Amino acid sequence: MHRYYQDTSEALGKIPFVLQDFPLAKGVIISPSVILKIVEDCANCVMLKHEDWPGLEKITQLRQASDAGARRISILCGNGGMYLLEELLRGADGAMTGFDYPEIMSQVMNAFNTGNLDLAWDIFDAYLPMIRYEAQPGMGLSIRKYSLTKQGVIAHPTLRKPRTLLTQDTISEIDSLAQRQEKRLRELGV
Repeated sequence: MHRYYQDTSEALGKIPFVLQDFPLAKGVIISPSVILKIVEDCANCVMLKHEDWPGLEKITQLRQASDAGARRISILCGNGGMYLLEELLRGADGAMTGFDYPEIMSQVMNAFNTGNLDLAWDIFDAYLPMIRYEAQPGMGLSIRKYSLTKQGVIAHPTLRKPRTLLTQDTISEIDSLAQRQEKRLRELGV
């Protein structure tokens, strides 16, 4: 695996690249020691897209290595934001993920970055039911596109085949979750 990244790095030259660590999709677990070796040997590896579930210990080990002198790279998290606050607390820099309410993730980040952890947790807790619902295998993109259409962000929830079509029961559940989420955020004043 390490040779692959060295070859990729050489082929890219000075073009930066992101190392994606997504064992659930790729079936490959990249240990912290291998990540650190890739970062050491590939100067144009500038970011880790962390999508190990939950992988919190991996973030901690990478940040401890940086504190001890290893080159520090940005760590951005995926997984729909499911572990966003825990990952931030472990040293992640932010999120690069699909979620149908990105502004709420931004609000969590802002509260975290200003040291208001109670507010960050409250906002996170308000949108966690939607994250959990959207995380259903095979349905996430359909749910996200429906929500984004309903918010007016995109014009239509069309998906390419094969796709999962949402039933009326599912749509009702999504709408109910969105209403509860909006109510909770209003209570928080965000």
